[in-house]
Amino acid sequence: MATMVLTAVGTALGGPIGGAIGGLIGNVLDREVLFKAKGREGARLSDLQLQTSSYGTQMPRLFGRMRVAGTVIWATDLREIRTKSGGGKGQGSSTSYSYSASFAVALSARGVRSIGRVWADGNLLRGAAGDFKTQVGAFRLHDGGEDQAPDPLIASAQGADMTPAHRGIAYAVFEDLLLSDYGNRIPSLTFEADAGAVTIDAIVGALSEGQMGCAAAEEVEGFAASGADLSEAIAPLVDAYGLGLCGDGGQLVGEAGPAVASLDPATRCSRINGRAIDPVERLGAGADSVALALSVRHHDPARDYQAGVQRVTRPGPGRIERGIELPAVLSGGAARSLARQRLDGIWAGRDRMALRGDWRALELEPGMIVALADAPGLWRIEEREWEAMAVRLALRRLAGAGARAPGSVSSGQIVRQVDAPHGPTRLMLADLPRLTEGVANAPQLVAAASGGAGWRSAALYALDAGGTAEPIGRTAPRAVMGQIDATLPPGSTLLLDTINSLSVTLLAEDMELASADGAALAQGRNLCLVGQELIQFGQAVPTGPASYRLETLRRGLRGTEWAMAGQGAGTPFLLIEADRLVDPLAAAGMEGDIGATMRLLAIGIGDVEPATAEIAISGAALVPPAPVHLNAAPDGAGGWRIGWTRRSRAGWRWTSGGEVPLAEESERYEARVLDGDRLVRRAEVVEPAWTYDAAMIAADGASGPLTIAVRQIGTRAIGQPGMIDMVL
Repeated sequence: MATMVLTAVGTALGGPIGGAIGGLIGNVLDREVLFKAKGREGARLSDLQLQTSSYGTQMPRLFGRMRVAGTVIWATDLREIRTKSGGGKGQGSSTSYSYSASFAVALSARGVRSIGRVWADGNLLRGAAGDFKTQVGAFRLHDGGEDQAPDPLIASAQGADMTPAHRGIAYAVFEDLLLSDYGNRIPSLTFEADAGAVTIDAIVGALSEGQMGCAAAEEVEGFAASGADLSEAIAPLVDAYGLGLCGDGGQLVGEAGPAVASLDPATRCSRINGRAIDPVERLGAGADSVALALSVRHHDPARDYQAGVQRVTRPGPGRIERGIELPAVLSGGAARSLARQRLDGIWAGRDRMALRGDWRALELEPGMIVALADAPGLWRIEEREWEAMAVRLALRRLAGAGARAPGSVSSGQIVRQVDAPHGPTRLMLADLPRLTEGVANAPQLVAAASGGAGWRSAALYALDAGGTAEPIGRTAPRAVMGQIDATLPPGSTLLLDTINSLSVTLLAEDMELASADGAALAQGRNLCLVGQELIQFGQAVPTGPASYRLETLRRGLRGTEWAMAGQGAGTPFLLIEADRLVDPLAAAGMEGDIGATMRLLAIGIGDVEPATAEIAISGAALVPPAPVHLNAAPDGAGGWRIGWTRRSRAGWRWTSGGEVPLAEESERYEARVLDGDRLVRRAEVVEPAWTYDAAMIAADGASGPLTIAVRQIGTRAIGQPGMIDMVL
């Protein structure tokens, strides 16, 4: 302002020379008095990572693609969701509480085009495809346009007349975000916002409302502008890219040039008022007074826009280290190249010169880049002043274009969550033997749920006979599930099965199976359910994406050898991991009577239709295992003596080597004589032996091949049969 006024006054009083002198004085007043930068600081790089909700908090103006935390500008009270489960057959019920909240977060004091990913407490809440990882009722983005209407939810809560439209401010609204994943509080959110222009010229033009431009050709992927005025808003760019105001302040010029003028030695003044002077005065600073190292702190897209630092050094003496905080998105390579360029510029800037010229130098203005016929490189005019009938120009040497390209650059490693849609839920119900030591007194049902790479969990419901769904909580974390690809023939339960192998395809490529040695297998590692058979595998050999060949098998574990038959292609596969299983009977408060039916329903965020599973409760944990080592021998009196060894559902590990515990109220067995499918005779005994004597054989009219089937009679159920064939 003072530049224009004093230029006009000087021209009126003293002609062109007076106008130039007035312009010089006005330029100094503009820079040092009227428009001198204030002491207030704008947002630092770290400020963009922290969500706030304080009055008076400054909102950045976003350009390009940035990750920003924003400011909570409106929120409801927490909404309590009460869920009651259990309480069946005399058992106590349990009541659980979850909470949701609706709120609005202001992102930018400038319009944005779209929102990409959203993080909550550092974890991915919304994927790049727009899918949410946590349940939310609705999500809306108000892009900050000058015609945007008030948000309908805020208007319904505050009243239409009391709800501002927040025009010119981009903000996001969440309706009923479930808070159980975040400690029942509104999490700290950061947003990936796309706001358009990314060239420095476009940024400067937008911030100055078209009053300024920038001749530098550099681009950034994103930038967050903040500060009390234009000077503070563009200060990080000026510092990082070595920009300078040229002329009347309407243009920023970078250090790469090109030169707008070449100073001819003929224009220099060698005499003033008849006194000889030196027209060129060389100035310089020592190497140890210049930064030895320079680091640029920036937002790195390879790190999900988290802060990254690139540091460069120069050879030679010195101990000063300088840092630049640039709230811009740059790749690691671009940031390192920028740091090298600035350090080279600082080093070149040690070389300064004061040059005195004649009146023709009045055409040159501070900020212009010039070349000298008798000095290499480019020079920037730092100051211009009238001194004893000569124009004194203070010049600083620039590094110019062609900064050294950086070598290999690493942005470091971050833990990045899988960004994939939640996808449909797969639900499995199984009735298992007891997997831990001790004796089961009730059926042991487990529910496992899984899905694709983006699947997390689902709400779980128990269905009664009338089809009414009762909530019983949520599923456990994602289980490793799939199916077998080919028929698995029966194998030995006594030795490691090294002949057969199990081909498995898992639900998703990120699921993994690992090998285990004998010690790990003895501790229960790599236990899986194939159909209804429990198997352990020692070797897991990858055969393709999500496909494995499982070898060194332990078959028919915990009395499930009866389920070896019928393991065809498509049979379900489940890796047994305790922390990925839910006990649906306990969750529903049910006892689970043998013969009853258990039906479950699971609904996840990505489910169009709920997943269902149903099982008839057999009480596998209550069923005594089949007797083993059956033998039959003539008793010497025309009959046969049948013997066997009992097993126990309480003695799977058999650590003592002695007789296993009974685990039943009494020891009883059922022996059946079968002629094919026809029952010939049934008998009950109380010891692990039975004699099919001559009188029984004669009464039954038995002859030829027969089968003896022996089952233990347990307290709650009758066991699986052990069989032996014989010929009378």
